[in-house]
Amino acid sequence: MSLAFTFRALQYRNYRLFFIGQGTSLVGTWMQRVATAWLVYRLTGSPVLLGVVGFVSQIPTFLFSPLGGVAADRWDKKNILLVTQALAMAQALALAVLVACGAITVPWIIALNACLGIINGFDVAARQSFVIEMIQKREDLGNAIALNSSLVNGARLVGPSITGILIAAAGEGVCFFVNAASYATIIVALLAMKMEPKKERSAATHVVRDFSEGFKYIYASVPMRSTIALLALVSLLGMSYQVLMPVIAKAVLGGGPHTLGFLMGAAGFGALGGALFLASRRSNHNVWKLIPASAVLFGAGLIAVSFSRNFWLSLLLFPVVGCGMMIQLASSNTLLQVLTDDEKRGRVMAFYAMAFFGMTPFGSLFAGGCAGTLGAPRTLFAGGVLCILSALALARGIGRAENLTAQPFGKASREIAREIESAKEATGTL
Repeated sequence: MSLAFTFRALQYRNYRLFFIGQGTSLVGTWMQRVATAWLVYRLTGSPVLLGVVGFVSQIPTFLFSPLGGVAADRWDKKNILLVTQALAMAQALALAVLVACGAITVPWIIALNACLGIINGFDVAARQSFVIEMIQKREDLGNAIALNSSLVNGARLVGPSITGILIAAAGEGVCFFVNAASYATIIVALLAMKMEPKKERSAATHVVRDFSEGFKYIYASVPMRSTIALLALVSLLGMSYQVLMPVIAKAVLGGGPHTLGFLMGAAGFGALGGALFLASRRSNHNVWKLIPASAVLFGAGLIAVSFSRNFWLSLLLFPVVGCGMMIQLASSNTLLQVLTDDEKRGRVMAFYAMAFFGMTPFGSLFAGGCAGTLGAPRTLFAGGVLCILSALALARGIGRAENLTAQPFGKASREIAREIESAKEATGTL
């Protein structure tokens, strides 16, 4: 398989700009994420507070994603992204200044991370549904989504490794400054894009009605609701392992910030491999098979990591965790976008965001609370087992997408529409 084929979505100018700008910005985002976790653990030494900070950082995404999805379907997605990226830059600068002045406290971290969560609630739905507007040939959509995932995980590989070195050398504050500067790249990239004018939807309908329409649209499709349900369960039960990474690095493996950086980088390396695997696929056919299989792989990786007390063994196991997680995320994203009508794409991706980013904060509380009583290893073991059971329970529902994903893009969404109409006739709902 040639590199040109694997990276074929880069033939589109707007997507190239997005890829470069977003890739640079994401390195800073991962640096801030790791630096924040280490800062909280350094200030408090409490895994429970790590869970609390993770919760308040992400719960606003769950609460505001519905509004973000409606906004993405009504207004220009590029303009939404320009606003959210500028606000995220301001949040990173505020953290950096507080650390530099020696005024940082856990309440400040909680408040500023809650602000970032609100920003992300509007950003995620717009960003995920914006991808299709940068791709002229819709058969390349799956490739673009996979390359987006490779960006996230390439940054996840680089960012934490740099963070460990910078924290040891200069403290957490410099990581926040670097993240603030990195937002400039995506803002410049968005401004440089030449997009076809899009007709904005009327805002005459009520927000709640628009959101309810999106919910009914998803619920009437067995593959879509099963995919989102599995993503929500895995996010709740397993993906919160990231909030325990400082505990694993320090308390379980006896390391420091360098250990944390290497472990996060190892998971990112595995996730990058998973994303590139998806990018090399020729079509979206049978993408549904990858979703439950990757959830099982992710759960098995967590179980294996829970038994490790050796740094080098953990370094070999975390790529399995990262690979399973990323294949499930990207495959779920691709399947949902293939099955979705354009006018509902923002709302469907809002539910995707709620399932992933929105359920993770509850998982952070679960993980932090369990780790405080059971310990981090047992918490990882329990999460891995529950992820596997969830995948097995929902695999059949996701499998109903088999015939739909074999059809041309657009026809699949019409099949979904017919399925929804049949459901309406059966239930008498509007």
